[in-house]
Amino acid sequence: MSTDPAIELPFFYGSISRSDAEQHLKLAGMSDGLFLLRQCLRSLGGYVLSVVWNLEFHHYPIEKQLNGTYCITGGKPHCGPAELCEFYSKDPDGLVCTLKKPCLRSPDTPIRPGVFDNLRDNMLREYVRQTWNLEGEAMEQAIISQAPQLEKLIATTAHEKMSWYHRKITRQEGERRLYCGAQPDGKFLVRDRDESGTYALSMMYGKTVYHYQILQDKSGKYSMPEGTKFDTIWQLVEYLKMKSDGLVTALGEPCVNGKAAEEKKPAPPATRRQNGYTPPPQALIAALTTQVSIPTDREVLPMDCSGFNPYHNPNEVRKFNIKRNQLLIDEVELGSGNFGLVKKGVLKTEKGQIDVAVKVLKSENDTAVKEEMMREAEIMYQLSNPYIVRMLGLCNAESLMLVMEMASAGPLNKYLFANKSTLTVENIVNLMHQVSLGMKYLEEKNFVHRDLAARNVLLVSQQFAKISDFGLSKALGADDNYYKARSSGKWPLKWYAPECIDFHKFSSKSDVWSFGVTMWEAFSFGGKPYKKMKGNEVMSFIKEGNRLDCPSACPERMYTVMKECWTYKHEDRPDFKKVEESMRSYHYSISSKAKPEEAAAAAGPV
Repeated sequence: MSTDPAIELPFFYGSISRSDAEQHLKLAGMSDGLFLLRQCLRSLGGYVLSVVWNLEFHHYPIEKQLNGTYCITGGKPHCGPAELCEFYSKDPDGLVCTLKKPCLRSPDTPIRPGVFDNLRDNMLREYVRQTWNLEGEAMEQAIISQAPQLEKLIATTAHEKMSWYHRKITRQEGERRLYCGAQPDGKFLVRDRDESGTYALSMMYGKTVYHYQILQDKSGKYSMPEGTKFDTIWQLVEYLKMKSDGLVTALGEPCVNGKAAEEKKPAPPATRRQNGYTPPPQALIAALTTQVSIPTDREVLPMDCSGFNPYHNPNEVRKFNIKRNQLLIDEVELGSGNFGLVKKGVLKTEKGQIDVAVKVLKSENDTAVKEEMMREAEIMYQLSNPYIVRMLGLCNAESLMLVMEMASAGPLNKYLFANKSTLTVENIVNLMHQVSLGMKYLEEKNFVHRDLAARNVLLVSQQFAKISDFGLSKALGADDNYYKARSSGKWPLKWYAPECIDFHKFSSKSDVWSFGVTMWEAFSFGGKPYKKMKGNEVMSFIKEGNRLDCPSACPERMYTVMKECWTYKHEDRPDFKKVEESMRSYHYSISSKAKPEEAAAAAGPV
């Protein structure tokens, strides 16, 4: 699951209040330039930098921008919170002083999770399970690939799981519920106002119920009249528990809705409200097994494509031996190669017909070639991952035919070249992250692809990629680190690592080199690597320490990943576990947390 980019910083305290931050700074000595970082309640993914100067506290909100960078209002953007703090330790650039000394957490002071941090993982899994009917590894892959978009989606509907949310009730019914039972000051609930989708906050003070409209501006942020603005309803409520912000008093205990009241169990003393922080009620955790609301106007994700995981029950479709009368083959050719042709087809199943791609081997292929293909098919049949084109079975009729999943948008290199005017960097990062997920899966299965290139990455849609063409692939034994080819044959040398060319040795580490070249192709919008160089010229070019230049559209961090993939010695090269983590980190950092029209950031106290 996603990780907060500040989690490793020893001066990051998590979701603590302003007063808690000031207390930590007091205990650390109040020296000029003493600072700490904490989670910002007001904006999703944001932080607050708390700094001491001249025995006074200064708090600077850090917002995550639409392009994934972080910046203090009016300041320069930075790729992460660590980089931002490093910059301000050298240049105040508008702060009262430079950051001089971090206020480090003591060993007995853990990072305090926020309300949403406690709930996110369960809510994400429940959402994916209900929306796309995914389970197990397919679910985990879906969540990892699309976590930034999903987290935004979940966060904006998380209030519907809160015990204080009563959905659509009248003002009078809200008053009746607040008057039931004890009536302490600050007792509150949130309700839907009307059909317009707006909300109201009703609260008790001095045995009287007060009603406040929760406003929503054009950028989608929520606030009380003249109050601080927040990305979500639950953030607004959590803030109002700590500060009245225009209300008659700060919010206290929730008026629990009927369903939550039935499920609610007493919280142990250690989890009750402390230092202005209220842990999520047990009823909320229990509610995660109930229906998750699914907004209809959300962004389209890969899992929405019909091809994302159509075979979640492999027994329904994947039959190793497919009968000829189950297969309809079109004359439309999707591609060709040394082995034969790829044609469009239709596979008839008990539940209907599905589009497939059919690899038809040339009739003149000898028995040895067919036997080799059968062995490869048996290995491929074991592979099942959302980001790999899966083999559905074999049909041995007029020719030997491999029946594969269909990825109708075609090869990545051709798609990029044809659509370079409309594709964004974020889109390319997303696709290449999916490729890294598929390759990490192959690495875990001891499977070497040997022909990873943009031409062999097929697209289901602009947002969804699958690795294909396993014609050169080999499965390694459990104890083998590499496969040694007997002959060179027709090899794609421009995608090959030095050890492949010099010693005919192939491993997941050599696939990592190829992934770097594939990344270069992607960020070059389908460009050809090494231009018109020949194979021996490429070998000399690499041995002399040269590498492909950074494509003009490629972010520096992505080019850094490419260069790491092109580490000359395979033992020093990262594996796909490390590559996928790097791709994931950058993908998460640039994924939009809001729609373009939500770009206006609201000012206000933290």
